[in-house]
Amino acid sequence: MSPELVAVRRYPIKSLDPESCERARLVEGGRIELDREYAIVDRPATAPHPDHDVSGSGGYLNGKRTDAVHRIRSSFDPDTNTVTLWTTGSNRREQFDMGDRTALNAWLSEYFRQAVSVRRTDAGGYPDDRVASGPTVISTATLRTVASWFPDIDVEEMRRRFRANLEIGGVPAFWEDRLYADHGEYVAFRIGDVRFQGINPCQRCVVPTRDPDTGERTPEFRTTFVDRRQQTLPAWVSRDRFDHYYRLMVNTRVPDDERYGHIAVGDPIEILRTRAA
Repeated sequence: MSPELVAVRRYPIKSLDPESCERARLVEGGRIELDREYAIVDRPATAPHPDHDVSGSGGYLNGKRTDAVHRIRSSFDPDTNTVTLWTTGSNRREQFDMGDRTALNAWLSEYFRQAVSVRRTDAGGYPDDRVASGPTVISTATLRTVASWFPDIDVEEMRRRFRANLEIGGVPAFWEDRLYADHGEYVAFRIGDVRFQGINPCQRCVVPTRDPDTGERTPEFRTTFVDRRQQTLPAWVSRDRFDHYYRLMVNTRVPDDERYGHIAVGDPIEILRTRAA
């Protein structure tokens, strides 16, 4: 096997479409620069909103809250600091300035039929896992295998459903399950010159069960996934890490002294050791 990084994806606005890049820098919180730097929240821009408040009326407008978010298409341009939005099936595209988000907030508020706003933070972004807030990892072979469980879903759609940051090639399906260990331990591994800590298999939400373009629920997606995941779980994986089998992808952390390093497509991946957390 020759594990290597074959894709890097970041999601500038949490829950919207990804941006692929050949090279990326790791920043505050261990995240990829620009990844989940912005989030849509369910209150107007004039209302206070504590960073990372995901409870009650102060929560994110994301796929966990509403399937409407799936029908928004987006294209983010970091060079001009703009985002272009449109909806599935529509040719009408509108570009918005991310510095002054007044027009963007108005477009989204009209779309969701409630007052919403896009917030930004430099302090670690808006990851789903505040403890293991580094890039998420999956292999191409895993995506292919999981797609084979569903006759009407191809690999690209499965990639969009699971929304990983880093994709590994040159390995068999579920190889990334080697990147975590028992409770209270982590697996140290290196991508290029940057060290990571593999923490746990990612617990999935309702998002992968839906068509990423329409938000329509795929019948029996979770039931089929759980059954096949249990059947195909590698023998060397500790089943104690699976209180349920609706888990796929690896959550990571990045040590403080590795932040602000760079990773790039083509970087080799090396497992180093398992250590106590």
